[in-house]
Amino acid sequence: MISDKSTLKRLKRLPRLFRKADAEKIAPHTAQFLSRAVAAGLIYRINRGNYVNAFLFGMPEVEEVACFLRPPAYVSCEWALNYHGITFQVPRVCTVITLSGAVGKQRSVEYQGITIEFSTIAGHLFRGFETLPHFQIATPEKAILDTLHLHRGLPAVDELEWDAVNQTALVTQAQAYPAVVNRRLQTIFREVPMSKSSMERSKNT
Repeated sequence: MISDKSTLKRLKRLPRLFRKADAEKIAPHTAQFLSRAVAAGLIYRINRGNYVNAFLFGMPEVEEVACFLRPPAYVSCEWALNYHGITFQVPRVCTVITLSGAVGKQRSVEYQGITIEFSTIAGHLFRGFETLPHFQIATPEKAILDTLHLHRGLPAVDELEWDAVNQTALVTQAQAYPAVVNRRLQTIFREVPMSKSSMERSKNT
């Protein structure tokens, strides 16, 4: 199939990440086309209806795939904390915050040895993330608050790099969350006081 010029021509019309609906626009007998392309190693099936145009573009990063699967979405919690260098613990689960209703562990997706897990959040809390070329990811402060909100605590609190966290922004953003999140945050402040450099950074922001 790799030598089939018509197949490669069709694949060139598809983006790096695409859905079955995209393939239906350019390939008759879509199911057969996708099945053969997967078998030939030209495309990679992420889950039902979602594919990677692997032969032409390679395999995308976990964050890009995660945000593609349940738009609108952004990466958060432990994965974002590690991405920003707040924690050096390497998570095996990439938490994605989405407004989609298809969430929970039963809807998780395995990709490149990583579990992509989806969680939902109130609409007024769906903010505090930055948009990068191929995905959206929570800021350090938002990732902390989402973790406290969804996972009820932070991993290895005393080992986190608090110097990279803006305390003022953290406290301000926390006001939008349920009271229990603020209580958890205050408990952390008592257990692990902000460093002098972190406090100064917050005051100058």
